[in-house]
Amino acid sequence: MKPDHPHHPAPADAGARRAVPPVICYPVDTLPQPDLAGLREARVGWRLTGTVLVPPREARCFEVPAAHFFRIASVEGPQVGDLNLWNAGDLRERFYSGKTRALHGTHLSTGDRLWSGFPHLRPMATITEDTLDWYGFDADGGSVHDVIGTRCDPYTHHLLSGGQYHHCCHSNLTRALSAHMGLPLAEAERHIHDVLNVFMCTGFTRDTGQYFMKASPVRPGDHLEFFAEIDLLGGLSACPGGDCSAEHSSDAAACFPLQVEIYAPAAPPTGWVPPAGNGYDRSHGAV
Repeated sequence: MKPDHPHHPAPADAGARRAVPPVICYPVDTLPQPDLAGLREARVGWRLTGTVLVPPREARCFEVPAAHFFRIASVEGPQVGDLNLWNAGDLRERFYSGKTRALHGTHLSTGDRLWSGFPHLRPMATITEDTLDWYGFDADGGSVHDVIGTRCDPYTHHLLSGGQYHHCCHSNLTRALSAHMGLPLAEAERHIHDVLNVFMCTGFTRDTGQYFMKASPVRPGDHLEFFAEIDLLGGLSACPGGDCSAEHSSDAAACFPLQVEIYAPAAPPTGWVPPAGNGYDRSHGAV
C-alpha cells in the first residue's frame, strides 16, 4: 500500500514517467484456444454421475475424471466458495493461481483455463459456462471469480485480531483433504494452496490499491462450469463469510451450502486429447 503522503518530491519529469504506456507481460495470442463449441456439443446427452453438497463453513473433496464436466452451483442463497484443484494421481501437481492470473487476468470466466504449477504448467480445467458473465467489472473495479485473493486462513486472522477461528477456508480445505486422502492434518495442510474464489466479488481500491470484497451477485441457480482436462481431485470450501458483503471469517454471516455436480459426456469432445506436460528442457537449470 502506497503512503498517502510520499516522503520524496516528484521529479520534474514525473508526468512523463507516469505516462509511459503499459506492456502486457504475457501475451496469450500463441496459447492454444479451447474449442468451446466442441465442449458445449459434448454436453449433449451427458449424464449426472455424482453430487457433493458442501455445508456452510465446511469443505468437501470430490473427484472428476478427465473429459468429464463439473459445476459449482448456488442452491439456497448467496454464497462464495474457495476452490483447490490437484492432479488426482499426484497431489504435487496443483492449481497455480498466480500464473493463471498472469495469463488470463485477475478474474476468470468462460474460455479461461486453470493452469498447474511447474514443471507441468498445463491446463487442469477449462471454464465452459459462467452464469455471472454478465457482471463484468463494476464502477468500483470489482468482478467475480478472482485469482487475486489467497484464501481466508487462521494465521492472518490471528495476526490481525488475535482470535482463534477454526472455519477459515484454509482450515476447512485442510480437514477435507485429510479426511478424503487419509492424511495427517499437518501433511494435508502442505497441499492447500491459493484458490479460485468462486462467485466472490473483489477488486483493488483505486486510491490505496487494497484488496476489497463486496456482496456477491450470485443467486440460487447460478453456476460456474468446468471441463476436466486431467483426472482431478477438487476441494471446495463454502466460505464462512457467506456472500462476503461484510467479513470473510465469521460465525455471524448468513452462510449457505454449495453443490458440486459431476457430469459424464456420452463421448469425449471431438479431437480432445489430455494435455501433455510443459515441453521446457529442464536440463538447462530449472530442475
